[in-house]
Amino acid sequence: MREGFGKAMAELGQNTPEVVALTADLGESTRLSNFNKNFPERFFEVGVAEQNLIGMATGLALEGFIPFATSYATFLPGRCLDQIRISVCYNKANVKLVGSHGGLTTGPDGATHQMLEDIAIMRSLPNMAVVVPADEKQAYEATLVLARRKGPAYLRLSRERVKSIKRNSNFEFGKIEIITGGDDVAIFCCGTMVGEALTASNYLRREGINCAVINVHTIKPLDVERVVRTARYVRGVVTAEDGQYRGGLGGAIAETLARYHPVPIRYIGMDDKFGESGQPQELMKKYKMTYLDIMHTALNVFRRTND
Repeated sequence: MREGFGKAMAELGQNTPEVVALTADLGESTRLSNFNKNFPERFFEVGVAEQNLIGMATGLALEGFIPFATSYATFLPGRCLDQIRISVCYNKANVKLVGSHGGLTTGPDGATHQMLEDIAIMRSLPNMAVVVPADEKQAYEATLVLARRKGPAYLRLSRERVKSIKRNSNFEFGKIEIITGGDDVAIFCCGTMVGEALTASNYLRREGINCAVINVHTIKPLDVERVVRTARYVRGVVTAEDGQYRGGLGGAIAETLARYHPVPIRYIGMDDKFGESGQPQELMKKYKMTYLDIMHTALNVFRRTND
């Protein structure tokens, strides 16, 4: 995903002179090296000072630039929520915030760097859009789209490499993406969990259970109409995300369905815990966030609603 973002930023640097890039001592890790090399006058290294990063980005936005402010998700939004809330959101400043290394799949860096609460935090802020792409291509597309869209936005990227997802359409802001259809269980997923959900769905089809896999890349604004329409055609729902499901994607789907179309729902994600140091797949297995866990959860939903 970081490579897709970096590619898009290099392209935007060439085609959109209003785009500027800022980072808090993590330019290489957030894949801004090419942007810095080719457009050094539009690249700002602020050092380990995330609050200043947000202040500078807001000032640039209010002067007509399109700033992309980048850091690890544990620092952005982790260390600068107040500045994001007041400077960016309250002013509706056209700042694009990019949190890299999001989720449990950050792995060996441990609990302090595995940002699991960022989706919940950012989607609670007024005027803030939240986008969680599924792979490199979608991260590239989302970056280009967010540059054109006015208003604050948060783009969450993972550290771990993910397989490319075979998709039928390009990124469309604010619209869910139905990757596979199915009328038994709907799996709403985002980010690194999209690939896991597709693997689970493939195994379940062999058992005669058809699962719809829905990529909710835009968590805010949520595509309420299509979420509800999808839920009307299935027996139950599973959500899957690499983060805390309370307040995250799980919370967003549950709030929507509770209001418009209550159905049985189960959650795959971090369950009110911190992570720990380990390899990504080891951690995903320990905290029950693999395709096997999605498969078993979907199967349980199907069986309970089929009794």
